This record gives sequence, structure tokens and C-alpha cells, in this order.
Amino acid sequence: MSTELELVEHLDEVNNVVTEYLKGNDPTRIAKELDMPRVRVVALINEWKVLASTNVAIRARAKEALAGADAHYSKLITKSYEVIDEASMLNNLSAKTAGIKLVMDIEKSRIEMLQKAGLLENKELAEEMVELERRQEVLIGILRDVASEHPEVRDLIMNRLSSISRDGEIITVVHEVE
Repeated sequence: MSTELELVEHLDEVNNVVTEYLKGNDPTRIAKELDMPRVRVVALINEWKVLASTNVAIRARAKEALAGADAHYSKLITKSYEVIDEASMLNNLSAKTAGIKLVMDIEKSRIEMLQKAGLLENKELAEEMVELERRQEVLIGILRDVASEHPEVRDLIMNRLSSISRDGEIITVVHEVE
């Protein structure tokens, strides 16, 4: 019975920390507001990130929220440029400068949001993905060559390639008849 109570208290603690984290507060500020050690706050945020990343429903909802927020940032930036254009027409240098600063601040907030979501975090991972895609294209090219040189295995190779191809991707093997 006490383990259930401890679990509920722990989940409440995680919820309180994550609520503040999602408001944009950093762990130091959260620790001060919730009167708990910063190390504990960081541990709870990391625990939540692991839980959220393994839950399909949470990940799907987070992607939707992230896409919505990104679209919202785009609208705000568009409106800011309208303010800049109006300020230019009226020769209002201070309003134009404020509009430019607003665009910069919005972009900074957008980048921070994407970094927190892990989308701009790991350049090495992105480079590794590009390299993997390049290798995949090389392997597909080799299989196409083999299929065109050996018509007896062509259908088998084409079936296997089509099973891993993207939707709408067309795989063509040219077979030269001698």
C-alpha cells in the first residue's frame, strides 16, 4: 500500500517539475520555485524525457504540439515583418528597429523550443543519418546492377527492394537483352 502512495507522490512530483519545465523554466528556477534540490529536478526531467520518448501516444501528441507551435512562430514572424514594412513606409526608425528585434527574439525562442525538443541538438546524428542514406543508395545501386546483369534473380531483387522502398518511390531496373 505504501508503494502505491509513494508512486503517486513521485508522479505528482514529476508532473509539477515537468509543468514548470514546459513553461520554459530552467532546472535552477524550477528548483527554487518548488523548493527542491536542482539535482533532483534534473533527474525528474530526464526521467520524464525517457518516459515520454518511449510512449507512442505522448510522442505523437508532442509532434503535433511542436508542429503547431512552429506554425504559430511562423505566423508571428510574418506579422512582425508586416510591422517592419509599415514602419518603413512611415519612416518610423524606432518601430522598424523594434520590429527587427521582435523577429530576432521570436526566432531565438523558436530555436530554443526545437533544441529542447531535440530537433536541433545533435549535428553528428544528422550527419550519420545522411551517411546511412548514402550507403543505402549505394547498396540499392549494386542490387540494381546485379538485377540487370542476372535476369534470373531480377524479380526476387525487385520484390525485396519494393518491400523497403518509400511509398510512391518507383524502382526501375533496366535489363539489356543481348
